[in-house]
Amino acid sequence: MCEVWARLVRRVNGAELWQRLQALLLPSRRLLVWSLVLVGAIALLSPVPALALDYNRENLVDADFSGRDLTDSSFTKANLRNANLSHTQLQGVSFFAANLEDANLEAANLTNATLDSARLVEANLKNAILEGAFAFNARFEGAIIDGADFTDVLLREDMQDKLCAVAQGTNPVTGRNTRDTLNCF
Repeated sequence: MCEVWARLVRRVNGAELWQRLQALLLPSRRLLVWSLVLVGAIALLSPVPALALDYNRENLVDADFSGRDLTDSSFTKANLRNANLSHTQLQGVSFFAANLEDANLEAANLTNATLDSARLVEANLKNAILEGAFAFNARFEGAIIDGADFTDVLLREDMQDKLCAVAQGTNPVTGRNTRDTLNCF
C-alpha cells in the first residue's frame, strides 16, 4: 500500500493528488455517512429498556405515570393517592406498603408486582393484569376489578372473599375470567 501511495505522489502535483484522494474517498465517505444514519435510525426505533426507578417514600399524590414503562421500579411506602398509572408496565414493581387509594391502574400490567401491605381502597383495577403478584396483606375495599386477572396472586382469604363478591368480566389481554382467576366458588 505504501508503495502505491509513493508512486501516486511522484506522478501528480499536490492539487491533482487531493482531487484523486477525494475521488477515492468519496464512496467511502458516503458509505460511512449512510452507515451512521442507519445505526442512528436503528437506535431510535429500537425499544429502550426501562430503567428501574426509585420512588420510595415519595409523595406522588395525583402523579401521572400513565402509559409508561416502570418495570422493576420501587414505590415502597410511596403515597400514590389518586395517581394515574393506567396502561402502565409495572412488572416486578414494589408497591410494598404504598398508598394507592383512588389510583387509576386500569389496564396496568402488575405481573409479579409486590403489593403486600399496599392500600388499594377504591382503586380502579379494571382490566389490570396482576398475575403472580404478592398481595397478601393488601387492602382492596371498594376497588373496581372488572376484567382484572388475579392468576396466582397470593391474597388473604378474607380479602379474596370480598373480591369474589364483586368480581366480574374477562381480561381482554389474557382472556381469563376474573372470578376464575380469584378461584371464586
